[in-house]
Amino acid sequence: MRWASKTSAAAYAGRTRTDLDGQVMETPWFAERPVSAVRPGDHGWLAYSGAEERDQVIGTFVREGLAHNEKVVYVTDAPPERVPGLGPRRRADAETYARLGQLRLISREDACLDRHGAFEPERMLDILAAEVDAAFGEGFRAVRLTTDYTWLLNGPSRSDLGRMLGCEHRVGDAVSPSTMAMAVCQVHRRACPPHELAALRDTHEVLVEVNPEFDDGILKIVRTFEPNGLRVEGELDAARHAVFAEKLSQVSMDRRRVHLDFSRLGFIDLGGLHLLAQHATALPADETLVLDHLPADVENVIEMVGWHRLPGLTRGGGRALPETEGIA
Repeated sequence: MRWASKTSAAAYAGRTRTDLDGQVMETPWFAERPVSAVRPGDHGWLAYSGAEERDQVIGTFVREGLAHNEKVVYVTDAPPERVPGLGPRRRADAETYARLGQLRLISREDACLDRHGAFEPERMLDILAAEVDAAFGEGFRAVRLTTDYTWLLNGPSRSDLGRMLGCEHRVGDAVSPSTMAMAVCQVHRRACPPHELAALRDTHEVLVEVNPEFDDGILKIVRTFEPNGLRVEGELDAARHAVFAEKLSQVSMDRRRVHLDFSRLGFIDLGGLHLLAQHATALPADETLVLDHLPADVENVIEMVGWHRLPGLTRGGGRALPETEGIA
């Protein structure tokens, strides 16, 4: 395998290792990246909550690769019209990209199953290596690799989990030093117990998520899917009330309960609290706006004002990190 080289032990320094018994080893370290920031050398991990989240992340990964002269290799049994980022309206484009060799949809049988239908990691590693090697001579600037392992974890053979862990370690060893290959490994977060999901996550160095709804370096707004809502990071001040109100209205349009994750909120002014209350009062009578992971200073101010004076706002779960700062 010409694309593979051993990653030094130092490359994993400071990373957590979670074994199948749920025992955590070492200190956790991951890079968190929006999907558009994934780059060669990244061995990314996406544990998605449903098709909407998967399609937004992987659809972007696929479309941007095709748009930037990068080869996209997707191990899947789905037809082109069901591949995230393509869809029925892009069927002709998918066929064109496939004919040009830029899009490679490889079935599981061809990529990673032996003649008995069992998962064969070595076969998949060889297939991916061949695709990456070929891309050098095909004129592509990079190779994007992705597959969804949910089918494997939902299968009858739990011994495949150990094989999958070994396979993911080896994919990471191959991708991490690469100047051309990047990978996003997918799995539904309910496909296996939490400790197994953590063990699989820990074979990756990059956690991939949806692109931000807004990010100007001061305020960052990220769509969340489980629970439905937004994660608000940085500083929410008067200059950013309008964009926040717009994103909040958009995520409320489908009438599902909205949660706001404030765990990374460093600052919010009183006008921002007023905006939240104003939005909440416009919700149907049986709905509330849920505030999760409230920073202590923000919660203290709400307590001083009185939750009863902020109808429609509800305290959610969790507490923010202690280093989050306060409210003006």
